[in-house]
Amino acid sequence: MSQAHRAARAFLAQYGRAPLGVWSAPGRVNLIGEHTDYNDGFVLPFALPHRIAVAAAPRADGMLAVTTISDNGRAQRAEPVAVADLEPGTVTGWPAYPSGVAWALRRQGYDITAAGRDIAAAGREIAAGGADLVIAGDVPAGAGLSSSHALECAVALALLGLLGHELDAGGAPSRQEIARWVQHSENDFVGAPTGLLDQTASLCCTKGNVLFLDVRSGESEQVPFDAAAEDLAVLVIDTRANHSLADSAYGERRSGCERAAELLGVPALRDVSVDDLPSALERLPGELGPLARHVVTENARVLETVALLRAGKMAQIGPLLTASHESLRDDYRVSCAELDVAVDAALAGGALGARMVGGGFGGSAIALTSTALLDDVRRTVFAAYAEHAFTPPRLFVAVPAAGAGRDEAAEDRETDQNEHHA
Repeated sequence: MSQAHRAARAFLAQYGRAPLGVWSAPGRVNLIGEHTDYNDGFVLPFALPHRIAVAAAPRADGMLAVTTISDNGRAQRAEPVAVADLEPGTVTGWPAYPSGVAWALRRQGYDITAAGRDIAAAGREIAAGGADLVIAGDVPAGAGLSSSHALECAVALALLGLLGHELDAGGAPSRQEIARWVQHSENDFVGAPTGLLDQTASLCCTKGNVLFLDVRSGESEQVPFDAAAEDLAVLVIDTRANHSLADSAYGERRSGCERAAELLGVPALRDVSVDDLPSALERLPGELGPLARHVVTENARVLETVALLRAGKMAQIGPLLTASHESLRDDYRVSCAELDVAVDAALAGGALGARMVGGGFGGSAIALTSTALLDDVRRTVFAAYAEHAFTPPRLFVAVPAAGAGRDEAAEDRETDQNEHHA
């Protein structure tokens, strides 16, 4: 059963009616380009098949009611909140993520409590004065695979859909605009200083491609990425070491990059070239030099990776992935023991390259390996974790999936069920 079906079924069970619609958004893997997004740099993510789905319907009292459905089907309900009263600090914990999206959309003029706004629901007209949301998903939380952004993007599409603004329809906000609003909600409502990578990946990635994104300009390119056709696989290693991007270490690195750019007299570290790096490092204090070195070299690695993929040389990107991890470990200092063991073990098992993904301090790593050696890499990683007495990791092969959108199939199924019961 898809996550959209799970969300729609749970909504029907909880409210006794079908949702107006179901919208979903995927988690993501960043092939390469870590901590470059908030430095106006380059990133190269792809969407995962794992998704967060939101079944939604309007309500008439101006309240936002959110329920999440666990893997075992148990419902966890947040206390309903008045959308008009939402301000940073008014909601904490996991409900802050959907509440922050409603707050950010309202600031952009998309207000689900707007008086007199009518929308069609089950053949009748009702006032849009709030929303009921039921959420189901299978993006692993705390795994560095962007579960929170998948949730926020799906909620954004659901709330916009309740107002009649369907994604990619005439007059609707663009995917890039929605990504920035979601970033605004996480930065200013939730309090996590994230960049723009994850939201854009969840909304803009397409099946079978990696998304080459210039964060500064917003220009993007869908680069074909069919690892299986090259007898390769991208193995995701969820270390089970949970992380939190709201931790001070992430914010310290972001502010350190901003300070380095200021001292160098450039808008962002993206404006420092590899050739200019030695002289730039001489002008920076010791604690900022490694941060700048990572960002500058990571941007160069993204560009080189894209060039190799365009040339059909996917197997040759492995050393770039490993170099990215070494830079994140040694210069940016955002790795941890579980990530390092995962990367080292994957390489020892025959992987062509491996690196941590996400913000760091835990989460997941990826390994590019030949399909012939995939089982060897798996066994080596599990053995290394057992040797270190770590919690066994979760491993799966990732392929580029579709980005966020409305799930018509789930709605058709629920409509059929309602007609049958009638």
